[in-house]
Amino acid sequence: MGIGVSVFLMAVGAILTFAVEASADGININTVGIILMAAGALGLLASLVFLSSGTPWAARRGAVVREEEVL
Repeated sequence: MGIGVSVFLMAVGAILTFAVEASADGININTVGIILMAAGALGLLASLVFLSSGTPWAARRGAVVREEEVL
């Protein structure tokens, strides 16, 4: 899930939670909105964690430098 999808889920969840006054039988729209906001927040956090693992300093952590003998 990318950053855009995560923000979209959070926006749709906020709309369902705070702006929709409709009711449906067997489903609570406010709860669905909260679940969508939570899923979007977790997706955004996961996207940012995986995005930060591609930084140059993270790639150099496991680098091995060999010294050669000079005669």
